[in-house]
Amino acid sequence: MPELLLELFSEEIPARMQKKASEDLKKMIADGLVAAGLSYEGAVAFATPRRLTLHMTGIPAKGMDVREEKKGPRVGAPDQAIQGFLKGANIASLDQARVVSDKKGDYYVADLVKSGRKAIEVLAELVPATIRAFPWPKSQRWGTGALRWVRPLHSIVCTFGSDIEEPEIVPFDIDGIHAGNVTRGHRFLSPAPFSVKRFDDYVQKLQNAHVILDPERRRHIILEDAKSLAFAQGLELVEDDGLLDEVAGLVEWPITLMGSFEEEFLEVPAEVIRATIRANQKCFVMRSHHVDQKLAAKFLLVSNLDAKDGGEKIVAGNGRVIRARLSDARHFFHTDLADLPDYKAEGKILDQRLAKLRALNVVFHEKLGTQGARVDRLIRLAAELAPLVGADPAKAARAAELAKADLMTEVVGEFPEVQGLMGKTYALAQGEDPAVANAIEDHWKPQGPSDRVPTDPVSIAVALADKLDVLTGFWAIDEKPTGSKDPYALRRAALGVIRILLENGVRLKLSSTFALALAALPKSGDGVPADLLAFFADRLKVQLRDQGARHDLVDAVFALGAAENPQDDLVLVVKRVDALAKFLGTDDGASLLAGYKRAANILDKEEKKDGRAYAGAIDASLLTEDAEKALAAAVATATAASAKAVAAEDFAAAMSALAGLRAPVDAFFDGILVNADDAAVRENRLKLLAAIRAACGTVADFARIG
Repeated sequence: MPELLLELFSEEIPARMQKKASEDLKKMIADGLVAAGLSYEGAVAFATPRRLTLHMTGIPAKGMDVREEKKGPRVGAPDQAIQGFLKGANIASLDQARVVSDKKGDYYVADLVKSGRKAIEVLAELVPATIRAFPWPKSQRWGTGALRWVRPLHSIVCTFGSDIEEPEIVPFDIDGIHAGNVTRGHRFLSPAPFSVKRFDDYVQKLQNAHVILDPERRRHIILEDAKSLAFAQGLELVEDDGLLDEVAGLVEWPITLMGSFEEEFLEVPAEVIRATIRANQKCFVMRSHHVDQKLAAKFLLVSNLDAKDGGEKIVAGNGRVIRARLSDARHFFHTDLADLPDYKAEGKILDQRLAKLRALNVVFHEKLGTQGARVDRLIRLAAELAPLVGADPAKAARAAELAKADLMTEVVGEFPEVQGLMGKTYALAQGEDPAVANAIEDHWKPQGPSDRVPTDPVSIAVALADKLDVLTGFWAIDEKPTGSKDPYALRRAALGVIRILLENGVRLKLSSTFALALAALPKSGDGVPADLLAFFADRLKVQLRDQGARHDLVDAVFALGAAENPQDDLVLVVKRVDALAKFLGTDDGASLLAGYKRAANILDKEEKKDGRAYAGAIDASLLTEDAEKALAAAVATATAASAKAVAAEDFAAAMSALAGLRAPVDAFFDGILVNADDAAVRENRLKLLAAIRAACGTVADFARIG
């Protein structure tokens, strides 16, 4: 079947935009074809620094004809209605229609056939529309200004045809750029234009022109060459997936080269060296194979040129910049180790920086006070949380006191990405307890889904204090995230708290913890705990959904708690959710859920009609039928057993107790009329349904389960 080859060749595509752009291109074209009635077998998109490419296979040359029925007027209808039907159906007379009968009589139906469109015609409209509507996060106008693209768009390759015929050029132009079959290779190594036919031909000719189309292949080449160069020096590569993705998006013909710098720079902390080399020159670092894994005075760079001198000038140029930056880093590091004459504080590095932080009244937020005031809040909150997470309160308070001090260091001022790490480095240099030093580094973590979670109790206490202070603070001043904006990274902070609690099995009541954090704020936060707990429920749903759990089960568990006793111990919430998911996956669980919904629906309807809630003790003397007697006994047994199991935090046993309701609930609805003529019997049976609802409510709010 025919295939599509589409290349959009431009001046530059920033590395950070390439992956999403290739995904967007594939989705927009694929969705457009399907919407036009054209299927496809496969689609794959690629990106390089200068081109977006899409290859789609199995596209039929023409869409399938669509058959539909057009219903007309009744037989014997006025002529005006008949003529309108004939015109709308595009038929000459009623002889081309058929008569169909229903309960109301006979009416006319016309069978219409809508011819499928040719794929090349669809593409001639779809591709320009996609280019004009392409969702670049940033784009620019040029030329006539009629077209926006990430950078000036130079050419478009768009061919369509089978693998045994000469493909056709899809006929369209956009802002004076005509689709064709001509592209170019590497900007410097092979700039001459050349024509292409289909995808295999295109990929091979690009490679001949010094362009590796597939970003995964470029990534693999860079990684393997870097490892080989490091191994040849008796070293190992410090792998960095983010940097690897970035440099693979900066080159079309990757050439990996090695350079070096003076050993004297290795006195600077390794992470600072790595940060400056990474941020400024997009270079990798290496370390020894030895157990100490000491950083080597060498770097690896990825060039987009196969230079005639073997890359000597490229390496030398990068080396000059790296040495200059490392010289700055070394200067900043030595400056930080020296005393601050104006901020004496027992001669200690971080204490002096903390004194400076306080003296300068560095603002955290205009409504939440200074960083110094925030440090005081963290000291108090970390000390209060420490016993709850098994940490030493004094160590937690000391770590919280010094956690923000490295904000005033020269190194962090120049390299913000090493905040926390430098705090740890300087804490150890001034003789702090290792647990305190580690907590200073770890209190920022986790900063993303792939970042590690603090595990030491002191680190846990300070990390929780930091995130909870931020969350309660911004909630108190009504600076909450919106659907499109989260300037203070509050979603990330909440997910960080969730991961710390769950991955360490830490048992905290969130609502009371929020109250601790709120107590130290300069602004009261009425209603914050309940609102913030709902936010955490949403974040937990995101976290669990990513792990394959159902969000409605999270709702069902969170909804259990009354305001005075909320379900906010996340470890228990997840334990309940897991047990509930397993239970509902069984026949007993599914059947009981159906029975619950039937009981709840009847109750809701009758309670609304009667203007009252049905609850309270069931009158055994009014139970006349065997099925209702059996259900009453089963509900009493299940409620007691489930409540006992929940109190023991054995949620599997609680679910097992509820499973015993399945058969009596089914039998009750099969044989009993709830709305009996006798008012007392009716009320008693409604109370029995309420007892079913209450029994299920010992483990979750079943009404929230879809």
